Amino acid sequence: MNIILFEKHELTPSPPPLEVILKPRDKRTIHLLKVLRKKRGDLFDAGVLEGNWGTGRIETITPEGELACSLELHQAPLPRSPISLGVGFPRPIQLKRLLRDLATFGVEKVDLMGTDLGEPSYRNTTVLTDGGAREALIQGAIQARDTVIPVVQNYPSLTKWLEERPWSERNPLLIAADNLRPQGTFAQLNPAAQPLLIAIGSERGWSDRERDKLEAAGFCRLSLGTRALRTDTACVAAVVLALEKIGTLGYA
Repeated sequence: MNIILFEKHELTPSPPPLEVILKPRDKRTIHLLKVLRKKRGDLFDAGVLEGNWGTGRIETITPEGELACSLELHQAPLPRSPISLGVGFPRPIQLKRLLRDLATFGVEKVDLMGTDLGEPSYRNTTVLTDGGAREALIQGAIQARDTVIPVVQNYPSLTKWLEERPWSERNPLLIAADNLRPQGTFAQLNPAAQPLLIAIGSERGWSDRERDKLEAAGFCRLSLGTRALRTDTACVAAVVLALEKIGTLGYA
């Protein structure tokens, strides 16, 4: 864990500094005591999910291993990457990994959707309802020392997504990754073009019907290269290429 994250409901209402209790079997307790070998009085990086980050201090450790910690959180969350994604629903085994990695890059939003060539049964996964998706997003934030996770929404089809246009208020540059019938490449992205919305199809790509719908909705189809990529790989590749082109990959 690169940062210890707490939920707002875990904090004890009190004047600053904030206080929080960690139970002995909590994975954060185990990480602090067993992995980092922290002791009473030691400091650690800490943050509140969807809130500020800063420093935690171990105030007491009970014989049973329960921790009482104080938190000084004065740093604002890391800036968001100006990128959102619309993704053809991937294999369930890939979904957690994908959400974790996209959270690590700090993307703003991930819209999942059914596609013509995607496997319909993938959308039956319980990952989005059993807490698995949220846990993966939090893992990605922890990796990046971040406190904010992307918003995730689910749409039955690309057609429904295009009809609702949930991105319209932000007016992003619309891009659809397409290696079969591209109109250009990610290398041609304008460095000043942000925010970005990138649509990634299923592992079988877009149908011709979907290409026509994307084009009619204002999406420009850009190639990620000549190789066929898994959905999760294509998402990460597209985000990295976009961040590099708009000059935020090395943000500090």
